[in-house]
Order: sequence, then C-alpha cells, then structure tokens
Amino acid sequence: MSEDRLWKFRRPEWMHSAWFRNAGVYTAGGLFALAFYVLLDAAVWSKRINPSTVHVTFIDWLPLIFSSLGMLIINSVEKARLSADSFSYSGSGVAWKARVVLFLGFASLAGGMAGGVTVFVMKFAVPGVGWPMMGMGVENVVANALVGVSSVVLWVSQNMEDEYAYNLAL
Repeated sequence: MSEDRLWKFRRPEWMHSAWFRNAGVYTAGGLFALAFYVLLDAAVWSKRINPSTVHVTFIDWLPLIFSSLGMLIINSVEKARLSADSFSYSGSGVAWKARVVLFLGFASLAGGMAGGVTVFVMKFAVPGVGWPMMGMGVENVVANALVGVSSVVLWVSQNMEDEYAYNLAL
C-alpha cells in the first residue's frame, strides 16, 4: 500500500473515466435546468392561476441570479490554480488570487441561498400565506438549493483526475 494515500480503500477505476466525468457535467447541467424550471414554474403559476395578491416578482428572481453568478465564478477557477504559485499566469500570487475569486463565488452562492430563504420567510412565512401560494416560496428555496448542488457536482466532475495520471519523480 502506498504511504501517500489517505484512505485504506482505493476508488474504483470507473470513477477516473471520461464517461464518469461527462456524466457529472451533464448531471450538473440537468440540475441547473431543473432549478431554472422550478422557479419559472412558480412565476408562471403566479401570473396565470394564482388567486391571491402575493406574486413572484423580480425580488424572487434575485437569489437565483446570485446563485447562478456564484456557480459561474466557482466553476471558472481551475483546481490546479489553487495550489500552484507560478509567474506564468497573471504574475505572482496566483494561488492567492484564485482563492479570493473562489471565496467570492462561494459567497455569492451562499448569498443566493440565504436570499432565497429570506424571501421565503419575509414574503410567505411571516404573513402566513396559505399553502398553494406558499409553494412559490418553497420553489424559490428549492431552485437555489439545486443551483448549489449543481455547482458542487460540476466542480467535482470538472476537477476529477484523468485515467491517465502522471507520477513524475526525480
């Protein structure tokens, strides 16, 4: 057993395949599309069928916009940039810059989720809106959670090791 491994058991070889990576990317895309559909469903239901005075407005869309922006920022950072400090890319301090950008992405993603929960509480739970209308707030929270899960799945699948791993030792 190699001394540099953390766990006793190795991951299966199929987890290092290009097929598994592509499945993760497509799953993340499906989760993101489902998140957008869930909030779009709430907006359409609010406009066409909703009998109450509570409707989906731009304020309800803001958390999804921030979550999507956070997802875009997080998945724009390469994993190799977090630990490699070289002068070949934007001067010195590359790892520091990448960590700051990654932090801003996670802050935007968490802010979107917190915004979705805040909109749900302030607009639906505190006024005591009834259940068919309360579903619009629940769908807002679910949409933001799906964007967060999609971001995690995409980050993991994009930064997986290839089946061709190079171990260079001098």
